[in-house]
Amino acid sequence: MKIVSICPSNTELAVCLGLTDQLAGLDDFSDWPDEIKHLPRLGPDLAIRMDDVERYEPDLVLASLSVPGMEKNIEELERRNLPYMIFDPQSFEDLNDDLIRLGKRTGCLERAQDKTKLLREILMQFERKSSELSSKPSVYFEWWPKPIFTPGGTNWLTEMSRLAGAENIFSQTEVPSIQTDWEEILTKDPDYFFMVWVGVKESKMKIDHVQKRTRSSELSALKNGRVLMLQEALFCRPSPRLYEGLASLASILHPEHFKDEISLIRNSSIY
Repeated sequence: MKIVSICPSNTELAVCLGLTDQLAGLDDFSDWPDEIKHLPRLGPDLAIRMDDVERYEPDLVLASLSVPGMEKNIEELERRNLPYMIFDPQSFEDLNDDLIRLGKRTGCLERAQDKTKLLREILMQFERKSSELSSKPSVYFEWWPKPIFTPGGTNWLTEMSRLAGAENIFSQTEVPSIQTDWEEILTKDPDYFFMVWVGVKESKMKIDHVQKRTRSSELSALKNGRVLMLQEALFCRPSPRLYEGLASLASILHPEHFKDEISLIRNSSIY
């Protein structure tokens, strides 16, 4: 098949299923693994050049609704009668479902079933170990600083927090994404403050971005040295690389408790 992916997480889904050599074109932000960096680019995921997509005559376009504004890509694919699939996972199980769907569509269902079996086994081990913890710190993920956006209760980062032995301070708000304000963050006062701005590399995020905010000295996470930068690609893209994010988060929160589970992820053939 000739596959075009117009979202980084979709590219990573395809790579996970061994479809790298069938990828013919990508959005500008798909940057993993190195083997795909030479492929033609079709624009940023919110401004895909659909004329170029159509010119490739793809057998399948991997589209997404993970970011507001991507709907226009779907509308244009529909208008041009191009074959496509839409992915919009909010949980680890949604991600497993997407792997199965993609496996069926591309003729590699058995590989997809093998991958999802492995991933479910990993999650079961984390769930078991997390249930053993008597104390779980509160965590806050900052997706964007102005205005402030953070994941809500129906998002993979809330699930990841629970698996890694913590509680997202916005876990009780049953939406995928929340716009909030600095006063509410101060009131909730999380034990850990994770900066993971969507589309922004860690080198562009600085702790002083938090330190300069009003009354930031009152924040427990800042006082305790727990304002940390996370790798955006491992936490903001709903692909199997979230498991690397899970290992990274567990190694921050409870490194000894999850030692075996962290090793399991880092030594598994997820890709």
